[in-house]
Amino acid sequence: MHLTQDLELFPEYTVTQLLFKDVKNATELRKMAVNGEIKGALINPSMVVDAFQILVAANKAVHLHKNGKMKTRSLYSEIIFNLSPTNNISEAFKRFGISDSDTAVHIVLVHNKDETLDIDDIVSKVDGQQVAVDRVSDFTDVAKIKKLYKVAPLEEKCGSLSDAVVCRMANKDVA
Repeated sequence: MHLTQDLELFPEYTVTQLLFKDVKNATELRKMAVNGEIKGALINPSMVVDAFQILVAANKAVHLHKNGKMKTRSLYSEIIFNLSPTNNISEAFKRFGISDSDTAVHIVLVHNKDETLDIDDIVSKVDGQQVAVDRVSDFTDVAKIKKLYKVAPLEEKCGSLSDAVVCRMANKDVA
């Protein structure tokens, strides 16, 4: 159900992704994340094309964290910020973070390989049904993503939507 991957450039870190639908306690989850009771990024899956997009954002967040160059206050807020094609932090949270009315949530955890991760503890906090992470595209709002990332129809003929999104995420800091 969950997806766990090592970060190639940072082999001491692992990223675990969990996906939930029919979530009834988004407000409580958001409060728990703000209070540090959930050490993870809570992402609106309608703005996610695939799990690779999340992995890219997490990898970039770990890189910036290790180099002391984060633009936000925590590793998890940096993941949410890195999903955005713009440099506006509050806009990134509005578009990619969860809101009180959301009924689906994509949770991203970054942990050191030496740490034991209690996934059951996180799952128990979510009042919803866990689904396989590879089903995230079932929740994707393609029209919204194309508009936000300014993906042209011609671009989709030579690459995937995921390619276009990841390219813009990676290049947003390049001036």
